[in-house]
Amino acid sequence: MHRRHFMIAGGSVFALTGCATAGAAPGGAGGDASSLTAQAAEARAVLPRQSPRAELLQEWTGPYGGVPPWDRVTAAKLREAIVEGIELQRAEYAAIADNPAPATFANTSVAMQMAGEPLGRALSVFGVMTSNIGSDDYQALQREVSPLLAAASDEITFNAKLFQRIRHVADNAADMGLDAEQSRLVTRSRDSFVRNGAALDAAGKAELGRINAALSNAFTSFGQKVVADENAWTVVADVSRLAGLPDDSKAAAAAAARRRNVQGAAIVNTRSSVDPVLSFADDRALREEVWRKFVNRGDNGDANDTNAVIAEIVALRAQRARLLGFGNHAEWRMQDTMAKTPAAAMDLMNRVWAPAKARVVEEVADMRAIAGFDIEPWDYLYFAEKVRKAKYDLDQNELKPYFELNNVRAGSFYMAERLYGFTFEKLAPGTVPVWHEDVVVYEVKDHGAHAGLYYADDYARPGKRSGAWMTSYRGYSTYDGVKNVLSSNNNNFIKAEDGPILISLDDAETLFHEFGHALHYLSYRITYPGLGGTPRDYVEYPSQVHEHWVLTRPIIDGFLKHVETGQPMPQALVDKIEAANTFNQGYATVSYLSSALVDMDLHTRPTPPTDIDAFERESLARYGMPKEIVMRHRLPQFNHLFTSDAYSAGYYSYLWSEVMDADTWAYFEESGDVFNPDIGSRYKAIILAEGNSSDRGEAYRRFRGRDPDVTALLKVRGFPTR
Repeated sequence: MHRRHFMIAGGSVFALTGCATAGAAPGGAGGDASSLTAQAAEARAVLPRQSPRAELLQEWTGPYGGVPPWDRVTAAKLREAIVEGIELQRAEYAAIADNPAPATFANTSVAMQMAGEPLGRALSVFGVMTSNIGSDDYQALQREVSPLLAAASDEITFNAKLFQRIRHVADNAADMGLDAEQSRLVTRSRDSFVRNGAALDAAGKAELGRINAALSNAFTSFGQKVVADENAWTVVADVSRLAGLPDDSKAAAAAAARRRNVQGAAIVNTRSSVDPVLSFADDRALREEVWRKFVNRGDNGDANDTNAVIAEIVALRAQRARLLGFGNHAEWRMQDTMAKTPAAAMDLMNRVWAPAKARVVEEVADMRAIAGFDIEPWDYLYFAEKVRKAKYDLDQNELKPYFELNNVRAGSFYMAERLYGFTFEKLAPGTVPVWHEDVVVYEVKDHGAHAGLYYADDYARPGKRSGAWMTSYRGYSTYDGVKNVLSSNNNNFIKAEDGPILISLDDAETLFHEFGHALHYLSYRITYPGLGGTPRDYVEYPSQVHEHWVLTRPIIDGFLKHVETGQPMPQALVDKIEAANTFNQGYATVSYLSSALVDMDLHTRPTPPTDIDAFERESLARYGMPKEIVMRHRLPQFNHLFTSDAYSAGYYSYLWSEVMDADTWAYFEESGDVFNPDIGSRYKAIILAEGNSSDRGEAYRRFRGRDPDVTALLKVRGFPTR
């Protein structure tokens, strides 16, 4: 997610994993190679021998350790694979639970790492086809199998004999001689099972199963309704109304109209199409029309209205929290976070909220002086550009020719090589299957040794969910042989019909951000996959910090070259950008932070609201939301909150992560070399590679020598530090 402007709009970022030390020998902290081999053999012997029938359950074949067979995927094949995969997984967990031998780390914990591998392969493919393709057949499949998958997950959690074995291993870790990493794995497994209802009685488990099934259906419904509203567009029959827009935005709107068989231009209802209109279109009525359609996604009282679904979700979440012994959903969700409590998250947000609102007052005054009338939400970005030009002689359109998409990506690869020793080599088309012809694949090497593959899916298309995100199809681990990494970055840039694809500075920082997630994944050196998922309020930190390298001089000189002249961005222009670095931070912070505050308010209410629109208005009024700004994600389209539990009561996490991000960047800058090799190698070894094999707060202290300093965040945003 974008550090300054919080650009990500997707529903989730997949959990990241890591390991003990970068460059650790296979086995890492979990034991030497021979002991891992013995444990894996013992674990494998527990599981029944099964031969999957479905094509998409088979082990992946081909080069690079095997790759997903994207060219053979259909919705029908995926359905067959998921249904059979659930049955295979059920048999494996039953074998672990029913094992008459006493519970050990190998026959229980390691066996659980292996269980469900065929289903996992199918679900990796399923996630891509529903997010990146999203056609009607995949949407129908998602509606059908989501409750089946929720029930299968509950079946594992609610297995009393399995939980008894898990608890036995965790409670006796010291007596069993488990090392620190193994002890952390079994302790976290036990605690996760408890948080998800394993200790409930039969009636409680039945009720929780009902709630989880209902939530699964509601999440799917919400996401599909929002995607449907984003497939709308605004027709601009008279293209003269696009006056003020840069040429590439006009061309994209014309191309969008041709693809939709309408005359003139079409402004698609996604942020990448809407923001240029709000920033540059001189026609105020057009800005208002486009803005209203965009901010009212999911809130139009029609078949795609999400308000009733949201009310159902928050009610179900409150029921689940009470059933599990928590006062509200936020308390339950935050058990496994760095913040730990809603109060701690609110303390940080309140520290930033007041200076952000004060800055908005100043920004609005500057804009009103130019506009001569009161600023409305559809005016803010437009007149902010006028102020930027007047104060800093900086025009965003002046920057775009320096940000050609392929050059920006090459710059991100350079950053990865300088900091961490990663190199990326583009594969020839057809070397490995892809899910769409637009996807480009690279082989990744770590100091010359093969590390994995990196898939880039950059362009918007109907059915693809909005925003930018990272996902993976295979993560690094060594407990059962070394596994390489298959990961991807997914964007929604507007594809030009011809000529270069120019993106904004914000887009470039978003690309570096999502690439940071991929670098986190590619840096893993963990033993067990179960130690992969870092806390929600940590997971954005390693991605956010990488945005800072976009405008460093080596990347500017090597990659940010004018698309026509081939000359690098002049220092005078860089100086203007840096002078304006804290410009419009009131808007950027308030639009994001209002969404985070309302999220926390929604999920700490003792009685969940039923009128979602009324709740949103009341909550914003209580926080004193400036009338000139709208939430970055209004509740009716807030995918982060309502397509899964992943970011619910957790949208604050971007700000929490930014404290570490800003403090880390200050560390690099203070060293006198933002590519400092010692800091870079330690960052990779401690922050990226370890995943969740150690406490992340303790890891930060090992890296930085102290806790993160919140004043670094305030300085980055240009707010007072006292």
